[in-house]
Amino acid sequence: MPELPEVETIARGLAKRVTGDVVESVWLGQKKEPLKSPAAAIAATLEHSRIAAVRRIGKHIVFDLDRVERTLLSAKGRHPDQKIQSDKSVRPTRAAQWIVHLGMTGRLQVCEPQAEIEKHTHAILKLSSGRELRFVDPRRFGRLSVAPAADFDAGGVEPLEVDLGRFVTLFRRRKTPIKSALLNQKLLRGVGNIYADESLFRAGIRPRRRAATITREQLTKLHASVKAVLEEAIALGGSSISDYVDANGDEGFFQLQHRVYGRETEPCLVCKSPIKRVVIAGRSSHYCPKCQK
Repeated sequence: MPELPEVETIARGLAKRVTGDVVESVWLGQKKEPLKSPAAAIAATLEHSRIAAVRRIGKHIVFDLDRVERTLLSAKGRHPDQKIQSDKSVRPTRAAQWIVHLGMTGRLQVCEPQAEIEKHTHAILKLSSGRELRFVDPRRFGRLSVAPAADFDAGGVEPLEVDLGRFVTLFRRRKTPIKSALLNQKLLRGVGNIYADESLFRAGIRPRRRAATITREQLTKLHASVKAVLEEAIALGGSSISDYVDANGDEGFFQLQHRVYGRETEPCLVCKSPIKRVVIAGRSSHYCPKCQK
């Protein structure tokens, strides 16, 4: 699943390419799984809206929308397979948001209209620039939703912005393993398996350590490590270890900098001890038994 650096990279790429464009029409596929909001609400919110900005909130890509004109949902220009009917009860507000969660295999592609439509395409936005913005997701774990009042909240604290005091408060009394706490999106939003492992390694903390047993000095190191790892990963375009590509279809390079994640049995880059893998709350965790205490 794309984590904060991958989502940030995609959002920045999309912002450069589609900000200011207007959504002229929307086609949505027949699969229900990707639609977290009703299909009619998604189409009505998006159609005739200008993309004012594209940004990341947690692991979500958020399109801030301005209404170009107040208009009812229309079938004009829609893909012939589209089943949404006009609904006069659906009236988007003047400011709204389209929220995309990529799930495991979701991708947002900016395409020319003549480009072949991939099999697992679930949404096509026709833009005034003549291009199309398509959402493709083979496994259908991604989710599309709208916030008509532009009030989307992903919960948790932004890890790139949290100060040390707040960071320490989030974790110092928790009885869960620190790895599980880092993955708790109600605490920090956007940190996932890869970057939790890499941050814990740099801070010298084992993933199974109970958060409440970690000293303030160690939490200070972890706070700095989380920020450093995320910033480095963003600079390198994220980690491409599965299906992830950015908004231009390019892979990231941070996987070449992984010190523990995915390196089970390989020698630690610091002490040469074999990297170990354990399962914590159903998630794989990688660590060095010598460098991390």
